[in-house]
Parts: sequence; structure tokens; C-alpha cells
Amino acid sequence: MNRSDIKNFLISSLDADADLNKVNQEMETVNRMYDFSDSFKDRLLEKLFSRGLEINPQIEFLRTISWAFPRIALTGVAAIILLLISIFLMEDTLSFNTILGLSESYDENIISMLTGN
Repeated sequence: MNRSDIKNFLISSLDADADLNKVNQEMETVNRMYDFSDSFKDRLLEKLFSRGLEINPQIEFLRTISWAFPRIALTGVAAIILLLISIFLMEDTLSFNTILGLSESYDENIISMLTGN
């Protein structure tokens, strides 16, 4: 029985009008095809859990950093913005030019460069 047969079997078993005898026969065929020994489950679990729990410190550190970094970065950016706004307000120089870091002389130079005069 190949993959397409198994897929067709699963699809046909979902049909409400399917013949139960046919479905049971096909299920028995699948069970015989993938028959495992009685001790398979025990051997598999023993192999999985015999190594114990290994924690890689580098992976745990990266996982913690990737969880914490967005929260720390967002808080840091908000603190920097609040600090800049408070400095501008204390100096009474809150304007568009001070936010961009321009002085009055730069305005004239930019206008002359853009207009070609």
C-alpha cells in the first residue's frame, strides 16, 4: 500500500456513507503493514529518556535575550525621546529646526542650493 492508497483510505473513511467492512479490511491491511514488536514502545522510550535532560547554556541565553531585547529596546528608545523632549522644553528651543539639528544659517544654505541662486 503506497501513500496515495493510504490517503484515499483516510479520505474514504471520513465519508459517512462508507462501507464499514471495507474500511475495516483496509485498516487491517495498514496495521499488518506497519506492525511493530511488543517491546518497540519500551525501547523507544528508553532511548529517548536515557540521555536525560540536557540544557545548552548558549541556546538558553539566546532564547532569553530574544525574549527580553524588544522590551528593553522599546523602553530605551522611549526614554531617549523623553529626555530629548525635556531638554528642548527646558531650553525653550523646541522647533522643527532643533529637532532636525539645523540652525538658521543652514536654512539659507539649503534654500540657495535647492533654488540654484
